[in-house]
Amino acid sequence: MDALSLFGLFSVTAMLLCYAFEHRSAWFILGFAGACTLGSVYGFLQGAWPFGLVEAIWSLVALQRWRAARQ
Repeated sequence: MDALSLFGLFSVTAMLLCYAFEHRSAWFILGFAGACTLGSVYGFLQGAWPFGLVEAIWSLVALQRWRAARQ
């Protein structure tokens, strides 16, 4: 497994874990946003720009959810 694949595996694993624990704390929502950003970077580096674009949008949605959860 090359470094790019390991980076992608880390990104999606972080997304899964943060999503699973979002109900426990708003910080997991922020973590999900960060993991989506990493997933977006992975998608663009891999050459799968549609995946990268969708993950970037998900990170923005998660940031909005985090802001709302903090209030």
